Amino acid sequence: MRDVSRQESSQLMEAVVARENMLLALKRVESNKGAAGVDGMPVAGLRSYLRVHWPQVKEALLTGDYKPSPVRRVEIPKPGKGTRQLGIPTVLDRLIQQALHQVLQPIFEPQFSEHNFGFRPGRSALQAVELAQTYVAAGRRFVVDIDLEKFFDRVNHDMLMARVARRVADKRVLKLVRRYLQAGVMAEGLVSARTEGTPQGGPLSPLLSNILLDDLDKELEQRGHRFCRYADDCNIYVQTQRSGERVMESVTHFLEQRLKLKVNPEKSAVGRPWQRKFLGYSMTQDKAPRLKVAPESVKRLKSKVKEKLRRGRGQSLRKAIAELAPLLRGWLNYFRLAQVRGVFEDLDKWLRHRLRCLLWRQWKRTATRARNLMRRGLDRKRAWASVTNGRGPWWNAGASHMNQAYPKRFFDGMGLVSLLDQLRRLQLTA
Repeated sequence: MRDVSRQESSQLMEAVVARENMLLALKRVESNKGAAGVDGMPVAGLRSYLRVHWPQVKEALLTGDYKPSPVRRVEIPKPGKGTRQLGIPTVLDRLIQQALHQVLQPIFEPQFSEHNFGFRPGRSALQAVELAQTYVAAGRRFVVDIDLEKFFDRVNHDMLMARVARRVADKRVLKLVRRYLQAGVMAEGLVSARTEGTPQGGPLSPLLSNILLDDLDKELEQRGHRFCRYADDCNIYVQTQRSGERVMESVTHFLEQRLKLKVNPEKSAVGRPWQRKFLGYSMTQDKAPRLKVAPESVKRLKSKVKEKLRRGRGQSLRKAIAELAPLLRGWLNYFRLAQVRGVFEDLDKWLRHRLRCLLWRQWKRTATRARNLMRRGLDRKRAWASVTNGRGPWWNAGASHMNQAYPKRFFDGMGLVSLLDQLRRLQLTA
């Protein structure tokens, strides 16, 4: 990737609004879809809007007069507890942010650390997990697990803009980036000003977070640390508890004094890698550690499955299984590095248990339950004894009569994703 000089970057706005760059940005915004912003315009309406208004928008960008609209505040549940606030820009602002991102990314990408795996082309969370595993295998069996408290809400605008200006000379671009940082937030019809933070939800925010946290990466490299960072999740691997505590203290001081960010004391700690999680994974304490799915990740998947089945009550079993398929395949694809397979087998059993429970509830009447069990091969006496046992749906779903009537091969035939079977196939072809 070509490095761009600061002199070249003085004419960046022309590159931003160039036809080829804008068409690429438009395709990406359309493919990402997403919700409407405060103006209510859907992604599908963007092209027709641009046919009429693009000349004026382009002129405003080139003269430095363009003013972004406020973002629409949306709250989504966070894993565990609480909510995460997203700021949804209008589709026009998403387009302009994407066009900006495409021009700014090549300027900053060459300077980023090899230990930074977040929001970068050709890099992923799974690569960070694999690197973490190599550090532990090499004898660094303590981890300094640093979590930044409300990172996207606490970014200091002046500090971030100073770092952008190190490599961008075009004052129109700098002004536009700052305006996006300061764009108000609309909630319940009222717009509030923003004096710090970069709203999650726009195409530009991930790049801006990397620009600011690159100072942390450079500091850790200068100190000779072995670390992995993905967005605001940073793990540093050391050899002793005492050295980990020293690193935690000094890095916390650097983040809070130099970057004006706050370390979350509840989620940050020095510990053993197998007692902590990193990007959804944990590992065993063997000398050659094996990757495994962290318990919190299993709990999160179960919660999503329960919610999908709860919303789909009354639908056929085949439809319920089809609804689960994208969730299960996506989860499995992310955790395909796992080397401890027991959790996948347990999840498969749990999924079948949930689906048998769904059937039992849908049958409702005792006679219907008995008739369906007999259709699946149980004799009359056993079927009626099973449906009149006085137990609840969950107990019956796990009992021998339902396991015999609806074994694994039945669910395989219905298209249920077997996490264990699919994991084996993925790892054999890897």
